[in-house]
Amino acid sequence: MGTKTIKQHILPASSLGNARTLTVIRYGDQTAGNKVYIQAGLHADEAPGFLVIHHLINLLDEADAANKIDGQILLIPVANPIGISQWRDERLQGRFDFFDSINFNRRHLDITAQIAERLKNRLQDTPRENVALIRETAGEVLGSMAPRDEAAYLKHLLLTLAHDADVVLDLHCDEQAVVHVYLGTPLWPEATDLSAQLGAEVTLLAEDSGVTPFDEACSRIWWNLAEKYPDFPIPSACLAATVELRGITDVSHARGAQDAGNIFLFLQRRGFIQGAAPAVPPLRNEATPLRGVEHIKAQAPGVVVFLKKPGDRIAKGEVIAEIVNPLKDGMENRITSVKSGIEGLLFSINTDRYARPGRVLAKIAGKAPLKDKGENLLTS
Repeated sequence: MGTKTIKQHILPASSLGNARTLTVIRYGDQTAGNKVYIQAGLHADEAPGFLVIHHLINLLDEADAANKIDGQILLIPVANPIGISQWRDERLQGRFDFFDSINFNRRHLDITAQIAERLKNRLQDTPRENVALIRETAGEVLGSMAPRDEAAYLKHLLLTLAHDADVVLDLHCDEQAVVHVYLGTPLWPEATDLSAQLGAEVTLLAEDSGVTPFDEACSRIWWNLAEKYPDFPIPSACLAATVELRGITDVSHARGAQDAGNIFLFLQRRGFIQGAAPAVPPLRNEATPLRGVEHIKAQAPGVVVFLKKPGDRIAKGEVIAEIVNPLKDGMENRITSVKSGIEGLLFSINTDRYARPGRVLAKIAGKAPLKDKGENLLTS
């Protein structure tokens, strides 16, 4: 007999007669200490993650039928029922909340201070005891909250479901991109097997991106508490990552099945699914700092013609694109060259080929932190 359960959580109605639901699929022993949490579609207009979850459900159904699930695995196939309903002019627009224009993957709950206050004089001498205590305390803090508006309730619900997980994978995609992963710096190099198994071309590390995306809401608690209480052993007990599954149009059963298979193997190797996984593939590229990413911006309006593609290695000063303005007089005036300011790997470009001054056209991962990056290390 399988362990799979499906539960619907009802969000508070945002308008008369309108209440949305969040679906949670759970496998394994709900009382087990080891736990995985995987969600897709927090940015609801990013389709690849939905397909990966579809294929992952098939794999986990088979493993569950064979009694091979160890611990518990939670899947949230559609993590943003608010954004998935935001249609305008035949386009799904699920990145920003129509109500207040806040990015759905920004400003998630930071409950570190509340946990720290409750931990006074309670921490123990072993990592295992402290992990259990911190998770219990985080649950108490979350249980004391009662958000009323729909988006705040959703963010609270997602963190409540994920706060005690050993592994949290938040599936996203970029515009036109190669696979890349965002991780907390303290999780590296222990998380090398995740990036390697996914075939990530780029792994971007930061202790704090400045905007509290969902993965950091889950993982940053641990190293912040370790810094606050240096006399007690507090490990980074949650491997939380934002996984960017290539670009927004990279939707096929072949790729979806491949990505789901890689996640399955990663979980198998980590001991959440019984069976012998093959050796970890070689890591394609070493991790680089998120602060080393150059956001290449347009200097002029016009049509963008990219001369380079995601995955290309770029030299400092190399032209990666041209902006064409047909209103200018003379061929030399109609073209504005877009150059890289650093050496690195081009991992994402904008799918919209129209430029305006200041618009981000591409992202390049460099090895060295850049000056004047500010506190917000992510794009909007």
